[in-house]
Amino acid sequence: MTRTIGVLSHDRHDKIIESAREVVKLIENAGLNARWLPEGPVDQTELELVVVIGGDGTILRAVESCYETEVPILGINYGRVGFLAEAEPSGLPDVINSIKNRDWTVDSRMTVRVQVERRDGSYEESWALNEASIEKGPQARMIETDIGVDKRPLSSFKCDTVLVSTPTGSTAYSFSAGGPVVWPNVEAMVLTPVAAHALFARPLVVGPESELTVDMRAEDAVVWLDGRRTIDAPEGSRITVTRGEHRVLLARLNDTPFSGRLVRKFNLPVNGWCRGRND
Repeated sequence: MTRTIGVLSHDRHDKIIESAREVVKLIENAGLNARWLPEGPVDQTELELVVVIGGDGTILRAVESCYETEVPILGINYGRVGFLAEAEPSGLPDVINSIKNRDWTVDSRMTVRVQVERRDGSYEESWALNEASIEKGPQARMIETDIGVDKRPLSSFKCDTVLVSTPTGSTAYSFSAGGPVVWPNVEAMVLTPVAAHALFARPLVVGPESELTVDMRAEDAVVWLDGRRTIDAPEGSRITVTRGEHRVLLARLNDTPFSGRLVRKFNLPVNGWCRGRND
């Protein structure tokens, strides 16, 4: 039976599109079937793996297509940091060889479920792999929020944004806003206020069974999900975030620990870390 590998590419950069065509050729030359992925959900019965050519934004587009499936995603980084990606363009031949030999492992990542209940009784929900970003609406100067954890009030403050991130998203927007880096194998959610006017407005890390609530006490907000989808949350809305029902599978080609990935992706200075040690 022919094995089929999905290919999804950044679609607005000629160099990346040309590289994606090269990936398709390499896959087919390896005796596998390559199928370009359109927008929309994929059929998990057809695909063994999805190869993504682009940056983290393109990988998040693939995550949307593969959500609620068992199809792993393998990113080839053509972006700047590419934290979700597994390989660089220079390693394409090795990547294709690993795919041919099924030489990869699967990293299962937590998602969050986001529910917005409005004052008028209307209701919407969605999900995110990185974060739910609760941001001030276009006419608001700041949002006024009441924060709760496990159905108990915790804090109130004005701010520009409230982020609720997964461990995967802890190295994205939340990290830029001063939130902690959380290892991917830690099941947790991180709440990070952005530009808050309050004495107690520090990032919080809660367990996977916790329920985070953000009540919009004043002003209208927009909830951005991975920077790709939005839900309106006008004044009086309650936003509830819990652990997501479905997980996202990322294919890994090597066993580099997460600390090594941090050092490589962020170019962290580590010279002298072992200075003076004999081992």
